[in-house]
Amino acid sequence: MCGTDTRTELPLIAPKQSGCGCCSTQTAAQAPAAADGSVYELEGLTCGHCAQTVEKAVTSVGGVEAVTIELVAGGTSRLTVAGTASNDSIRDAVTGAGYSFTASE
Repeated sequence: MCGTDTRTELPLIAPKQSGCGCCSTQTAAQAPAAADGSVYELEGLTCGHCAQTVEKAVTSVGGVEAVTIELVAGGTSRLTVAGTASNDSIRDAVTGAGYSFTASE
């Protein structure tokens, strides 16, 4: 060992209090939504990692200025996209990431 006992030197928090960064059922914290952004409903997102995957895919689309995801684990999550990207481009990014997409405009 390196001489460090991490079990006693690191502050430990019970999992119920902290939640897993990947599997937290709390709303994923994202950039503030633009008031005039396009809003879509997504299915299949179950955790913060899912939301990050969709955010990364949508952010890479040309014309996207901001992305916000309101995560509802196991339910219908809301994706808000600001910018000039087409609905088809957003649809392709979301489905390419492996999630179901339903427009709610």
